[in-house]
Amino acid sequence: MLAEIRIDNLGVISEASARFHGGLTVLTGETGAGKTMVVTSLHLLSGVRADPARVRVGANRAVVEGRFSVDDGASHVEKEVARLLEAAGAQRDEDGSIIAVRSVGSDGRSRAHLGGRSVPVGVLSEFTDPLLTVHGQNDQLRLLRPGEQRSALDRFGGKSVTGLLERYRTHRRRWLDAREELHERTERSRELAQEADRLQYGLDEIERVDPEPGEDARLVDEVRRLSDLDSLREAAMGAHAVLAGQDAADGDEARSALDLLGEARSRVDGSDDPALRDLGPRLDDAIAVVTDVAGDLSGYLGDLPSDPGALEKLLTRQAELKTLTRKYAADVDGVLEWANTARERLSSLDVSAETLDKLAAEVDAEATATAEAATALSAARHKVAGKLAKAVSKELAGLAMGRAVLDVQIREREAATADSAPLPVGDRLLHAGDSGIDEVEFRLAAHGGAPALPLARSASGGELSRVMLALEVVLAGSERGATMVFDEVDAGVGGRAAVEIGRRLARLSRTHQVIVVTHLPQVAAFADTHLVVDKVDDSAGVVSSGVRTLTDAERVAELARMLAGLDDTETGRAHAEELLAVAHAERAQ
Repeated sequence: MLAEIRIDNLGVISEASARFHGGLTVLTGETGAGKTMVVTSLHLLSGVRADPARVRVGANRAVVEGRFSVDDGASHVEKEVARLLEAAGAQRDEDGSIIAVRSVGSDGRSRAHLGGRSVPVGVLSEFTDPLLTVHGQNDQLRLLRPGEQRSALDRFGGKSVTGLLERYRTHRRRWLDAREELHERTERSRELAQEADRLQYGLDEIERVDPEPGEDARLVDEVRRLSDLDSLREAAMGAHAVLAGQDAADGDEARSALDLLGEARSRVDGSDDPALRDLGPRLDDAIAVVTDVAGDLSGYLGDLPSDPGALEKLLTRQAELKTLTRKYAADVDGVLEWANTARERLSSLDVSAETLDKLAAEVDAEATATAEAATALSAARHKVAGKLAKAVSKELAGLAMGRAVLDVQIREREAATADSAPLPVGDRLLHAGDSGIDEVEFRLAAHGGAPALPLARSASGGELSRVMLALEVVLAGSERGATMVFDEVDAGVGGRAAVEIGRRLARLSRTHQVIVVTHLPQVAAFADTHLVVDKVDDSAGVVSSGVRTLTDAERVAELARMLAGLDDTETGRAHAEELLAVAHAERAQ
């Protein structure tokens, strides 16, 4: 539920705030006072595109802040809201409410915040979508679109239709993907075959060389070692000779470092001085280290290549690797990665007859599944179409259109000659759109004996408003939103029809929070809460507007003004009081 809204610098409204409650809330005011700006602000919270022209003249930006009351419960909407808040890192306010903010700069830049966190506008839209349904003055015109009419029918059908719609879309997507792949392989078979040959040649060349990960880097070190082989062997042998005692002059007794360390150890052990004997363990450590180093030097000498052609072999191998890195990647690891990618691509380039036959069979199977899903979806729509038509016609009877009858027609759309993906259904080729094979059209017989014609040809502006309201009343059980906002849904009507619209809105407010911008006193009289948008002209001719809640006495004056500008006459007040009394009596029933 929408609990509160605050508006700054939007249109003629410099600063205004309003609190909302359950039931029916109406907003009234003189023409040009800015009533529609309240609806515009809710549109902004719903994520619609920001219009910098809406920013108040002289202001840098307009800001709309809405406070929503959403229980942290177990319903689908509550779970979805909780999930979205967690994903965005948004927080609830101290009272458990959630604050959504949208700002629009005069330069066209827009920002959104949710629960104290900056979020993309799309996240704000996702948050308000299940909570807020806004019907602006152009929504009646949208009702004329076939897509809107089909969507309304699907909403009325609920899960019995939407579940089949999702199934249809899944199969349709698979069918189109398989169809596109078959088309590509068939039409580009020569090009794909050439690509496959190039990839296979590269893979064969890499497999012949058979490089190992990091081999090129290791070869660089090996070649450097072999280039310095003589100096390396001389240094290692000299070091080993010193440690092992093999560097003595001819005729002299060779004494190794190990021998000298052993002698030192014996002399220390033979001393009577405890301090000198304590050096014995350290000499043991030195003997162990020298022994290990001598062994490592011996192993190093043993590992040095003795083959005089080893360097040449390494240089040849290095040249082979450089051939690969020159063609396929900067290093051997990149070459191996290219090979893996090439193998995956090669597996998808199979244009053999066997593969094409397999793909064709897959296309046929998915086409059949898509046709079956489309047929089931169409049948479900036909099943609920009559129920929707009957329910809306009943509502129209209560809106002073007693003889009006709504007819919901469903027909399958034939595939055009240039249709990119005609779907075989039975012995016919149909257009498989994103929402099925059906075209849905609302037709209205405005009075007894009149032919049922499309809404665009049969409904006046006032009748179209009533059709939309009747449809919303019928769809009120859907999950579209806890708060429903109507901007002058009563445009073009008056008299008895206006009273009936007030009744329907009051009835709708039993299950939804309903906010209505209206110019009709017959509708305003049914409100639980009455807000008025006041307009003030300052000395410089600048118009400012604000929103305030009316008391019972102020409601009488406002209704009298709306009746005929008779707010300062006894007759006007008496008429307004009578209208309020009648509305309250009917609401109590």
